[in-house]
Amino acid sequence: MNLSDDPYLTTRELAELLRIKERKVYDMATHGDVPCVRVVGKLLFPRSEIMQWIAASRSGPQANGAPMVLPPTVLGSHDPLLDWALRESGSALAAFMDGSADGLRRMAVNEGVACGTHLHEADGWNVNTVSEQFEHQPVVLVEFAKRVRGLIVAAGNPLQLSDVASLAGHRVARRQDNAASQQLFEHLLGKAEMTNDAVQMVEDCARTEDELGMQVFDGRVDAAFGLASVASRLRLEFVPLLEERFDLLVWRQAWFEPAFQHLLTFMQSEAFRNKAASLGGYDISSLGKVHFNGR
Repeated sequence: MNLSDDPYLTTRELAELLRIKERKVYDMATHGDVPCVRVVGKLLFPRSEIMQWIAASRSGPQANGAPMVLPPTVLGSHDPLLDWALRESGSALAAFMDGSADGLRRMAVNEGVACGTHLHEADGWNVNTVSEQFEHQPVVLVEFAKRVRGLIVAAGNPLQLSDVASLAGHRVARRQDNAASQQLFEHLLGKAEMTNDAVQMVEDCARTEDELGMQVFDGRVDAAFGLASVASRLRLEFVPLLEERFDLLVWRQAWFEPAFQHLLTFMQSEAFRNKAASLGGYDISSLGKVHFNGR
């Protein structure tokens, strides 16, 4: 077994890791300041717990040992209600929304304060992916809203589209490859025993939920795998297929900063609730529910 694979550190190894004397390690263990176990009189330090213990000392993303000033930007997947709230709240937070996967990648390298995500997983939404990528990071994953997603089609549904299987041979809007909705749509095609070639996926990539709806509105596609709120605003027909959960992954440091607190306060307002109701297809009853809390 390689040293790096050993689940336990010795006193000497921990002292080397922390750049302190072994005597200091013994003192910390005696006073209960560091995770440890004592086996046949010998001190051992669980490697995974030590790494969590070290990470817990961080108040936010760090560079060269110092807390970073994060760009005041919300990353990740586009959501019409969140996009509106960022503008109306006066939080001064900007948005760079280019898909859940892109947002998580940018969050990992400290390019924003929060990330919107709706990644479909075998047993739910977002949690497994976030816990794998941010397990030892000071982040929190909170619910923003549940959203109804399905087929946006022309007013009156002239082609009588009813489910994914009915899309065979028809023109369908496409999101960028790293968009969670595109990945979910391709998953649903597979469940319907269809390949991507079974539908006419257009080349013009829609970068936002609103662009998806506009492609249907303009007659460039027959259907789009989009949100009920977008169909309602454009007065298009909508065929509901599922309810998804849209979460916000937030650096704990940023959560308590004035800009994000301003946004949180606004999301508790009557104006926000009224907007969610008027858009349609949103359930904000669990807004703020914590689904993952990093170390």
